[in-house]
Amino acid sequence: MSDDGRGVGITAVVVGAGVVGARCVRELLGAVPAGGPAVDAVALVGRRADRLATLAGSFGPTVRTRTETPGDPSPFDGVDVVVVAREAGEQLEVAERALRAGAHVVSTSDSLDEVRALLALDGLAHEVGRSLIVGAAMAPGLSCLLARHGAGLLDTVDEVHIARAGAGGPACARQRRRALRGPAVEWRDGAYVERPGFSGRELVWFPDPTAGADCYRAGLADPLLLVDSFPQLRRASARLAASRVDRVTVALPMLVGPPVEGSPGAIRVEIRGTRDGERHDVVYGAFDRPSVATAAVAAVVAGFAAAGRLPVGATGLAGVGDPLPILGELARRGVRAATFEGSREFGVIDTSPDQSI
Repeated sequence: MSDDGRGVGITAVVVGAGVVGARCVRELLGAVPAGGPAVDAVALVGRRADRLATLAGSFGPTVRTRTETPGDPSPFDGVDVVVVAREAGEQLEVAERALRAGAHVVSTSDSLDEVRALLALDGLAHEVGRSLIVGAAMAPGLSCLLARHGAGLLDTVDEVHIARAGAGGPACARQRRRALRGPAVEWRDGAYVERPGFSGRELVWFPDPTAGADCYRAGLADPLLLVDSFPQLRRASARLAASRVDRVTVALPMLVGPPVEGSPGAIRVEIRGTRDGERHDVVYGAFDRPSVATAAVAAVVAGFAAAGRLPVGATGLAGVGDPLPILGELARRGVRAATFEGSREFGVIDTSPDQSI
């Protein structure tokens, strides 16, 4: 049930009919979360009538489709939760309208500037008593949940470093290029510092089959979503896997393509701190198609938000408290993370409900 008693199940709207939006609708209509309400109704809002018609034929009568009208608040009237799956950089206005309509909001944006602006809606989210979850994707998103989980294994946390490889659909690929053009933002000793994009090359080991990849600084939002959740943090950074071809083509415009999924991707999350007075590192990883993982994260988090199980206000997923219920639900849907066990090998993380962190 929604936290204001609107009904037994959840009513949801997904804004954006691309690869992630379409998958998110399927996730919302999928398995009922353990201990949570089912989704009774889903509406998909998009800009292209032809795309909506195609998707409507595949979803059937359980999903309503609607062509988006700029500034129209009516799609969000009486809705429990809105998932914003439009292209990064185009989500802020939708998120604000949905909040003002009284809905919880889950944003999938990983745009550095947009994440800043979304976090600035914290006052509005508190005013209306709703959750605004920012960066609910593979990275940020799943990466933030893993950082929170790893922090529970340490007494103190002073560094978190995230790396990611791959992109979802065409919109995600365009955002990846924008991020590589920078500038990058890192947290160092109590202040944000800017670094040039495509700098700081580092060989990063991801779960197989991605394995090793050169990663670079980029305009990624992860540090912004970590700092407030770890008060003792001295350093936070994020890097993006890229190739020599990317270095040559990153400044060129990318043509708008059809909504087709990209190749599989991966993330790596390294948490550094102390345990029993000694230095320790915890390293997690995950391998999946970014659009699949993003859609699952957004849908699961939307269910938790609509059920009143997430904090009121604007926050990233590192600030949700106990990450195990969300990680457990994601694992049940096939999005599984692994822990680094040395020699470039990863083993499965235990996300069972009785697993203590």
